[in-house]
Formats: sequence, C-alpha cells, structure tokens
Amino acid sequence: MQEQDTVADENSRKEEALKAKSLGDEAYKKRNFDEALQHYDKAWELDSTNVTILTNKAAVLLEQNKYEECIKVCDEAIEVGREHRADFKLIARAYARKGNAYIKLNNYDEAITYYNKSLTEHRTPDVLKKLQEAQKEKARLEKEAYYNPELADKAREEGNELFKKNDFVNAVQKYTEAIKRNDKDPRAYSNRAACYTKLMALQEALKDCETCIQVDPTFVKAYIRKAVVEFAMKDYTKCLSTCEEALKQDKDGKHTNEINQQIVKCYNARGEDENVAERLQRAAQDPEIQKILQDPAMSSILQQMQEDPQAARDHMKNPMVAANIRKLINAGILKVA
Repeated sequence: MQEQDTVADENSRKEEALKAKSLGDEAYKKRNFDEALQHYDKAWELDSTNVTILTNKAAVLLEQNKYEECIKVCDEAIEVGREHRADFKLIARAYARKGNAYIKLNNYDEAITYYNKSLTEHRTPDVLKKLQEAQKEKARLEKEAYYNPELADKAREEGNELFKKNDFVNAVQKYTEAIKRNDKDPRAYSNRAACYTKLMALQEALKDCETCIQVDPTFVKAYIRKAVVEFAMKDYTKCLSTCEEALKQDKDGKHTNEINQQIVKCYNARGEDENVAERLQRAAQDPEIQKILQDPAMSSILQQMQEDPQAARDHMKNPMVAANIRKLINAGILKVA
C-alpha cells in the first residue's frame, strides 16, 4: 500500500511539473524570461528526471545572454539524460544549445565540437547548417588574423630567390605562404603557377593561372603562363584563345613579342600532324587568305621578314599585321621557327 502511495505521489508530482513547464513555455513565447525561469525551476523541483525542462531553461538563459549559465544547465541536462536514458533527440538538443552558447561567446572551436556531438546523437538540418556556418566563420577569422601583406611580400621574394636556384618545390611552399598572408596579390599565384609548370604539375598550374586572372583580370603574365600550360597540355585551341586575350590586356605592348612567339609555336605544333597538302588546298579557297597574299603591303612585309628577323619582330608589334601573319601561319602558308 505504501509503495502504491509512493508511485501515486510521484505521478502527481510529474503532472504538476508538466503544468509548471507549460506555464514556463507560455511565458517564454511571450518573452517573459524571468517568469519562465521561475516556472522551469519549480518544474525541476517537482521532477528532476525530465530533461526537457532543463533544455527549455537553457533556451531562456541563452536569450538572457547568460551564456555560461546556459552551458552549465546543458551539461546537467546531458548528465541527467544519460542517467535516465533519455531520448537521444533530447541529448542532441542539449548539445546544440551548448554549441549556440559558445557561438555567442565567439568560441567557434567549442561550438563546432558540440554541434558535431549533437549531430552524432541526432542529425537535423538546422544543427548541420549551424555547424557549417561556425566552420566558415572560424576559417574567415583565422584567415583574417593571418593576413599580413608585408610578410606576404617577404615570402614571395624568398620564393623568387628559390625559383632562380631551380628549387621549385621549396619555392612553391614560399608562394603558398605568400598567398595565405595576402590572397589578393596576383603575383604569388602567377609565380606559383610557373613553379608548378616547371614541376609538370599542369593542372595545379592552370588553376593558379585562372585564380590569378580572377584576382586581377589585367595581369598579363597570368595569361601568358596559362597559355604555356595549355600548350604543354597540347590544348592548342585554348592556348590560342588565351594568347588573344593576353594581347588585349597587354595595353602597353611590353609582352607582345613573347605572346606572338607563343602563338607561332602553337600554330606550328598544331599543324605538325595535319596533312600539309590539304591545308594549302583549303587556304587557296579561302578568300581572306587570298586577300592577304594579294595585298602589296603585306607582300612587302613578308619579304622583309624573310630577309631580316629584326624586321619580323618590329612588324609583329602592329596588331593588324600580326593578325594577318597568324592567319597565314594557321593556314600553312607561312611557317616560322
């Protein structure tokens, strides 16, 4: 009989605890946080096995910016939950709220730890999103803290010295450090691409060239190095396209000769495996090619180029002449070493 009375009394207390918890929930919804805490504390006095009471109390403390207290309540919820074999979803909720408190404290390492623990207990899209956001913010802060243009320049210059010594592996490490210190400087990407090209790590080189161009679309050297990589990959069509873009960006003409030499190499390499007779036949039927050949000025220029290599370099500085010469090379009419 006494045992029955004890059970009945326990059930009664649990019912009263649920009523107090419900009152706390209503107060929470109305943002009456102090009142909510009073109801949750009363509910916990009546039933110290109901983990939901503690997780709800933790939510209130989070809203009140009492983050350390929130963490302690979450720890208690987890401990009690384990002891009474509570639903794993409740344990997950306690871990997630603990993670939320650490986010408010700007402690992203701890937040990530407890979001992961929450997901281990029970995977939800909301907590997964919070984890990803915390990881992203942590990475941003670390990157921001590491940013130092002066040290980036120092690392890049050290890389340049190693490159001159043909120590490409260690040069890559220095350029990588420079990028970490300042990822807005195109030079480190371009220089690392040159190292990768020397090491025949062509995909890595290509990626660095493309990133360099994204950082600074006017950085001519990146286009030139990209063209070199594409040539090494025997992707001649892309190589020529990159060279054309390089010429557009080379406003002052400092790199014109270098770009044109790459174009000539590309045309010659592309034509090595083609049937020469077929190419000449196509050229004979191409009105644009015939127009170039029948132009007296172009005929004179071509004659000068055969007699004087320096004249060839000078003529290639003229964009229109250079374009005509590239068309003749591509057609197989002209072959330049």
